[in-house]
Amino acid sequence: MLKSIIKNLSNLPGWRTNRKIVVIESDDWGSIRMSSKNAYDTLLSKGLILDKGAGARYNKYDTLASAEDLNCLFETLNSVKDKNNHSAKFTVVSLTSNPDFEKIKESKFETYFYEPITTTLEKYNKSDAFALWQEGIAANTFVPEFHGREHLNVQPWMRALKKGDREALLAFDYGIWCNDQKEGMGFQAAFDLEFATDLEEQKTIITDGLQLFEKLHGYKARFFVPPNGPINNELEKVAATAGIEFMSSPKIQKEVLGEGRTTTHFRYLGKNNKYGQTYITRNAFFEPSGSSKSEVASCLAEIELAFKFKKPAVISSHRVNYIGGLSVKNRDKGLIQLKELLKAITKKWPEVEFMTSTELGEIIRKKNRKNI
Repeated sequence: MLKSIIKNLSNLPGWRTNRKIVVIESDDWGSIRMSSKNAYDTLLSKGLILDKGAGARYNKYDTLASAEDLNCLFETLNSVKDKNNHSAKFTVVSLTSNPDFEKIKESKFETYFYEPITTTLEKYNKSDAFALWQEGIAANTFVPEFHGREHLNVQPWMRALKKGDREALLAFDYGIWCNDQKEGMGFQAAFDLEFATDLEEQKTIITDGLQLFEKLHGYKARFFVPPNGPINNELEKVAATAGIEFMSSPKIQKEVLGEGRTTTHFRYLGKNNKYGQTYITRNAFFEPSGSSKSEVASCLAEIELAFKFKKPAVISSHRVNYIGGLSVKNRDKGLIQLKELLKAITKKWPEVEFMTSTELGEIIRKKNRKNI
């Protein structure tokens, strides 16, 4: 009952529309996560706890997308059309790089090096996948936006490696960082702030990552989703200077200040910050790889609630749901349910419009200007 009340209340504030808009934001594209099935099995046998907790499904199923994964996803998206005869589409919340493990090791863990995702794909014999990224962009069905330079909190990870953290070094030897320290800052939340002095390096990471994004994709990113959520809001200014117009945010944002300190901000769909960026908030979830039952009904209920309050449905659905490199069954399960969800949406709401996050952001801004 309480959960239902909270969901209703969370849809009250912010921008409204009579249009039935559906946005699917899919995080983590480009990141290594788990390097291979052998790495997963070996690290489990050596005592790393990869099969428990919130990250278990990512450790077990999430890895680089292959050309086959992308072809299967595109087939599913193109199988369903909205009222404008547009295919369903993903806002591909993506990383631009991964650590260069070889160079970091050569430096004896003194210096961090990174490589563009195209280099990582080449190392894993998946170079052909990037051509499909470009096809998706051209078709406006698989449209990358910015998740960060890497899905990694670089400074705590490097400190762990330097001090000889056993588990961090074990994972490193298999080309991953996805285990977390037993004490101290986690590795996945790229812009969580262990120490206030780390902020200057994070500013550089944002700038480097956005420059690399444009080089990889041929256009500037306009939408930014900080990995796992935590961020110091000074980074919004850095991102705005580099062309980010739209920011993803929790509705209650805990800004990280370093040394364990936080401050709280209230956000809502369509709110603008002092840098002129517009916040886009999520209000629905579709994560079939994390559930033993179908996720279709629960996601449809969240979409219906959003529409009831005249809000677009902004759905969170991570890459892990559509990847078959570590388990083809995982990919098949995700795509079967995605197709079922998309067909159910168009049947229940024939007037539905599929959009990217940036397309939604442009509509919000246009309407807000009219109301000024």
